[in-house]
Amino acid sequence: MTFSSGTAMTPSEAFDEIAETYDASFTNSATGSAQRNSVWKEIDRTFTAGQHILEINCGTGVDALHMATRGIHVTACDSAPRMIAVAQLRADYSAISGTVDFRVLATERVGTLRNEGPFDGVLSNFSGLNCIPDLSFLAYDLAQVVRERGRMVVCLFGRFCIWETFWYLAQGNVRKAARRFRQGGQSAVLSAHSELKVWYHSVRQLKKAFSPHFRLLGWKGVGVAVPPSYLDFLAAKHPRMFRLVAEIDPWLGDCPGLRAMADHMLLTFERT
Repeated sequence: MTFSSGTAMTPSEAFDEIAETYDASFTNSATGSAQRNSVWKEIDRTFTAGQHILEINCGTGVDALHMATRGIHVTACDSAPRMIAVAQLRADYSAISGTVDFRVLATERVGTLRNEGPFDGVLSNFSGLNCIPDLSFLAYDLAQVVRERGRMVVCLFGRFCIWETFWYLAQGNVRKAARRFRQGGQSAVLSAHSELKVWYHSVRQLKKAFSPHFRLLGWKGVGVAVPPSYLDFLAAKHPRMFRLVAEIDPWLGDCPGLRAMADHMLLTFERT
């Protein structure tokens, strides 16, 4: 993801543009797979067979189908119709498609699912929440559709990524090296034809935004040693070293101090 000063699109428009290439550039990349495996470990600990989980900003459906393989029923939503089309196609070619209900629905409209709940939990993976400036409204809507003591797992960009900062400083690009520290929305270029605005939230801001409806149980870093996906060429260039950093990354992500330097932060909340 790079940044420019152009006019940003809506998340739906931006992700529609990259729907057909998203899996190749992120899901199937070595860095993307390593980071997703760390998230799946938390998902597998949190959600159990027989539960009904709401996934928001589900993208191409990889996480929804992973949960479905474990006996979890999933209602998976995304604002981008093309993303949902790719997800549905993936499900159609699987043996578990009947346990996932894909919907074209923006995250900001999850309150419309009130009559279909209560859901046993919520998942938001890989930065969908970075597309929303004020998460307090979403917290209220989610509280209306999630049962008491239901768990919510969210993964989004953090405020400081050590890989990103040092990489761009080495390139002499101070603006990109410091982009996560800036207040307000930043214009993010996903591809030559796809651009949107993102916001970087701190753990403190997230805890406040989701209170009093949800309480933070804990958080960890994802991508301390594993670099962001735009540096995936490093994994291909140094496969042995990458296997090592992928193995130690979950451990580093649990370490106070180091976890705050990760590409993504993974937080688990409980509905109060």
